Amino acid sequence: MAIEKALELIAMPLCHPEIYLHTGVTPPRGVPFLSISAPSIVSGTSGESEKALRDTFDEAQRMAPCILFIDEIDAITPKRETAQREMERRIVAQLLTCMDGLEWEKNDGRPVMVLGATNRPDSLDPALRRAGRFDHEIAMGVPDEQGREQILQVLCSKLRVAGDFDLRYLAKRTPGYVGADLTSLTAAAGIIAVKRIFQDLANTDTAMQCDGEDVEQVQTPQAAGASASAPQEPTETPGTPAAAPAPEEGAAPSEGVDVAEAFAAPSKAVISSADFFETLPEKVRHSSIAAFLERFPDPLPEWQLERLSITNQDFLDALATVQPSSKREGFATVPGVTWEDIGALHHIREELSMAVVQPIRRPELFEALGVHASSGVLLWGPPGCGKTLLAKAVANESRANFISVKGPELLNKYVGESEKAVRQVFARARASSPCVIFFDELDALVPRRDDTLSESSARVVNTLLTELDGLEARVQTYVIAATNRPDMIDPAMCRPGRLDKLLYVDLPSASERLDILRTLTKKTPLAVAPDAETGSEPVQLDVIAHDLRAEGYSGADLAALVREAAVTALRETIVSPMQYGDDVPTPTVRPSIYQHHFIKAFDRVLPSVSRDQRKKYEALRGRLATGASVRGE
Repeated sequence: MAIEKALELIAMPLCHPEIYLHTGVTPPRGVPFLSISAPSIVSGTSGESEKALRDTFDEAQRMAPCILFIDEIDAITPKRETAQREMERRIVAQLLTCMDGLEWEKNDGRPVMVLGATNRPDSLDPALRRAGRFDHEIAMGVPDEQGREQILQVLCSKLRVAGDFDLRYLAKRTPGYVGADLTSLTAAAGIIAVKRIFQDLANTDTAMQCDGEDVEQVQTPQAAGASASAPQEPTETPGTPAAAPAPEEGAAPSEGVDVAEAFAAPSKAVISSADFFETLPEKVRHSSIAAFLERFPDPLPEWQLERLSITNQDFLDALATVQPSSKREGFATVPGVTWEDIGALHHIREELSMAVVQPIRRPELFEALGVHASSGVLLWGPPGCGKTLLAKAVANESRANFISVKGPELLNKYVGESEKAVRQVFARARASSPCVIFFDELDALVPRRDDTLSESSARVVNTLLTELDGLEARVQTYVIAATNRPDMIDPAMCRPGRLDKLLYVDLPSASERLDILRTLTKKTPLAVAPDAETGSEPVQLDVIAHDLRAEGYSGADLAALVREAAVTALRETIVSPMQYGDDVPTPTVRPSIYQHHFIKAFDRVLPSVSRDQRKKYEALRGRLATGASVRGE
């Protein structure tokens, strides 16, 4: 879309100006793009910066028709009302004058197209962004899954990849990656592939020899006899210089070596490859690359190279080393949490799937029915019940770009900075749709607006409400918020069109606790049979889930219970070396968790939500069901 828009605004006026002359339509003159560079214009001498700017535009007019690209334009065009130096204001004024001098009539119909690039468009002086100057803006957002697949297809077009290489799967695994990140990922995957190839070839049992050296000739008796009668020629050891023939009697002494002829002939090693590798340090000599070079000193033949390629696994290994640049700007990579990692909460999962996941995956179905997806979802309930885990699973399941925001981290002591941070979050999300924004601890960001609320906090609430209202259309941008105190949130947040779907994440029941325990202990070594020596009983998760002491446990409490049971098992398994003496090695025992470990863990792990707190949450649930909290009663 951005490329098509750029062709429309740049290529058409340059290639066919007669159309604009004939119709009387003034072609566009400026297109802010996004990229980098322009501080070179700034000079320490008064007036030199403005002169450099005028000279640049004069040269562009002499070369017209042409494109003038000003990279990192925000470095020379700050807002004049906040500019700290007079020189900055003069540069902005000079640029405005130069832009106005590029009118169609003044250049005899030879256009000069001005492209500006910046990653901070809001820092530009507003006078530059009006009609007649930079009157078209193209935002280059974070590519979606389809865009990443197309970028990877271009980057991998010249690589030798395996036949089962799956670009679509790789695109799904790289949310938040921009073009530069994917380029770095491709380079890292190539390095990993080369190392893997070296190691595979070095570890091959059958040595792969180059053409002409891989087959040992077997001599027949006739050939053996012929070779026996033939004069024996001195053989050369590979890697060693051949012995010089003795000069014939009466021959003239050698007059030296022809240097040109020596350089033209293939060079021979002064020392053998075996001797060379013997001189390497032992640690280097035993590395996979050194082993490969020692085994294959000559170039590999074509039939060997045919089998070498870059695989999907090389790219997946590279993901661990290449961090997306967007992650440093507030984006978070899609978490590795799936629906299978969440025990119970089936009703909540279904609601979230219809509110967020399906509109992203199947938007055509919603459009066919004329149904608009939910604007936002508020997850609330006691602490430790899996609200944050649900948001992570939604982001993983939808494979959308993901922005995770802790409520307090947007707050700033300087006037206007908190509101600016809120606007930037939504601007990044709009530029990177489909995108899921997750606000954790929302009550810290949007408290109730009353007489006790400070003016700065009220401005933050108003800014967030304005963004949620969608004055700028929120296409494929979804908001999920989580809080333990919905009664502390401003009631305006929960009206239709904002966070209009409130989902209560309750403490799990006995059957749900069993489901959660099964999920938590997938990788835990639970005993399935009694211990022959101690008589310890195997673990019975259903008994643990229905135990009265587990009543009121949250998901986090159950995770702590499993962890404490594992630690108890480790205490019994680890034997102090003092029992055996310092010289006797400690026996290696594979630890297992038995039922009595969970019984002991119950004494250490208590419910994090008290009975009184549970009663308060149930009462608040009833109020929200009747709409009392929304009305502010």
